[in-house]
Amino acid sequence: MSVKSQLAKFTAKSSHFLLRNILKRGGTSLPGKLAVKIDPEVLQTIEKEFDLVIVTGTNGKTLTTALITRVLRAGGYTVVTNQSGSNMVQGIVGTLLTTKVKPSPNGKKPVAVLEVDEANVLSLAKAIEPKYFVLTNLFRDQLDRYGEIYSTYDKIIAGINQAPNATVITNADSPIFARGSYSNQRIYYGFDNVKEADFKDLKAPTNTDGILSPTDNSVLHYDFITYANLGRYFSTTDGFKRPKLDYAVTALNELTPKSSAFDLDGTSYKIAIGGLYNIYNALAAYAVGRTFDVSPADIKKAFEEDKQVFGRQESLDVDGKDVTILLIKNPVGTNSVIDMMETEKDPFTLITLLNANYADGIDTSWIWDAEFERLHDSKLASLSTGGERYKDITVRLKMAGFKLDGTYQKTEDILKAIDQAPTKKVYLAATYTAMLQIRAVLKNNGYIQEEY
Repeated sequence: MSVKSQLAKFTAKSSHFLLRNILKRGGTSLPGKLAVKIDPEVLQTIEKEFDLVIVTGTNGKTLTTALITRVLRAGGYTVVTNQSGSNMVQGIVGTLLTTKVKPSPNGKKPVAVLEVDEANVLSLAKAIEPKYFVLTNLFRDQLDRYGEIYSTYDKIIAGINQAPNATVITNADSPIFARGSYSNQRIYYGFDNVKEADFKDLKAPTNTDGILSPTDNSVLHYDFITYANLGRYFSTTDGFKRPKLDYAVTALNELTPKSSAFDLDGTSYKIAIGGLYNIYNALAAYAVGRTFDVSPADIKKAFEEDKQVFGRQESLDVDGKDVTILLIKNPVGTNSVIDMMETEKDPFTLITLLNANYADGIDTSWIWDAEFERLHDSKLASLSTGGERYKDITVRLKMAGFKLDGTYQKTEDILKAIDQAPTKKVYLAATYTAMLQIRAVLKNNGYIQEEY
């Protein structure tokens, strides 16, 4: 290790210790930023310590990463991960440099499971060669940062091409993942819970992206659709169709706002988080686990761990109110959250918090493509707004036909909104930086104890 690398590693560890133990602040971004400043090639010095798994895509990266981590640990692997969702290069560098790594109990190489921002896959793959890429989905998201989904996918493909020996574990239900030229071995996962007798000739909704065949850009048809552009697709102009699945959801058993029960390859599993979209995250983790020879029994045990994930359906008791934090950041993700809330059987309060900082995407026009109108058919009893762009989300919801019960300009006032909610159940649907802000308020007031 060079003197620069040693200094970079020492600086990262020292600043991380200062932040965590003296200033009582979390985070790995600053230590990573300082390390990269000192030695831009610092990651190359630790490449041989881990098998690297990169998790990327639009929605579900954080939960997928958390579930993969649980599954591999259940299988006897030592795992390092960026569990708070810090998925830019500096956060990843900080994670790898500041985490003390022990040998795996099963005698195999430790694994680094890293959530990676789509735009940073190439830069990370250049710095440290991945062994696996896990692709979740691609939807329109933060157009000011990424552009259209095909541009985003080109960035991911460029990263994959940096590691031709890596295996790509990909969501076969997303047709865009069949595009691009790369020679890597592929493992496919998807839904296979609909019997052939129940197939229909369907098209995705008009306002859905990523539904063109990679062979001739014709509009794809579907035997069934799970949500958005995901499902069992086929072309009517040539032989293009969804590839054969290696791992599959074979049955949906029960969906509630707080849990999902389903079968994977004929074995029943359950996760303590609601929403059909989150079953894809579990399926991706299952595919990784089986690839690493983790047994179905150990995967089942990992899925049933009662441990919450940073900002992703975290459930809190706030003075007797059952509060759940939901991340929303694009139309498809928001619609999926609405799908989940439609399974709620009890009256609930919804407080929607909208920010437009760099990490959120500064363009808030996406809220007009989210189908808030569907909440009229739910058990929604009270609706309020907040966040730095509260005016934008207030107008959107009023145009959707809702009468608002409150508008809160200061994050601190959300505690008052929770207290005044007419229902026991309260959902906080927030964009990324708004989620960080409300979590900070809740933590400062003693409602969140866990450190990330």
